[in-house]
Amino acid sequence: MTAPPPLQPVHEDAHLLVLDKPAGLLCVPGRGEDKQDCLSARAMRQWPDALIVHRLDMATSGLVVMARGIEMQRALSAEFAERRVHKRYEAVVDGEMPLREDWSVIDAPLMADWPRRPLQKIDPAGKPSVTRWKALSVLPREPAATHVLLEPLTGRSHQLRVHLLSIGHPILGDALYGDAALQARAPRLMLHASELGFVHPATGQELCFERPSGFVVP
Repeated sequence: MTAPPPLQPVHEDAHLLVLDKPAGLLCVPGRGEDKQDCLSARAMRQWPDALIVHRLDMATSGLVVMARGIEMQRALSAEFAERRVHKRYEAVVDGEMPLREDWSVIDAPLMADWPRRPLQKIDPAGKPSVTRWKALSVLPREPAATHVLLEPLTGRSHQLRVHLLSIGHPILGDALYGDAALQARAPRLMLHASELGFVHPATGQELCFERPSGFVVP
């Protein structure tokens, strides 16, 4: 098997890395020999002290920060746990969403859908989950689709996918939550982590990184 090309970091210093994960690559190893190639394994080949801090779904692309060393991992993990990290995503969703200046909010608790794991579902008994969204543009296509910005204020599993589905606008290409017709409308899950901002634990500097999705919808 041919080794994957070296990672090209968005940011690299003695304390942390910021990487742009491609869609279809796991963040950490999965079960089975065929799921050992992942972002963390590739990073550790180049930076042996690289440690995972947070994850993106396999189907989601975009910005991921990794710590270099256990102390930095603890510090960055605390920023995520205390919701001091700015996260913004881009998505292309089914249907026409209203174009407004202000952000709209989806406030719907989430929990595991146990009979259908790893799927999640909205349930009043679930964990509090909040997402902000704003439509950028309605795409000139049929059926209708909308390019949206998303900001998860909490970090639940599959939060953006389930929240958008709950308001009738599932993400195009979603193989977990969409039917065959929705999946056929895009070559991949149209969800990308486009912005990541946080305070550097070692220097105190405010950092913000951007990588636009570059989505092309047929």
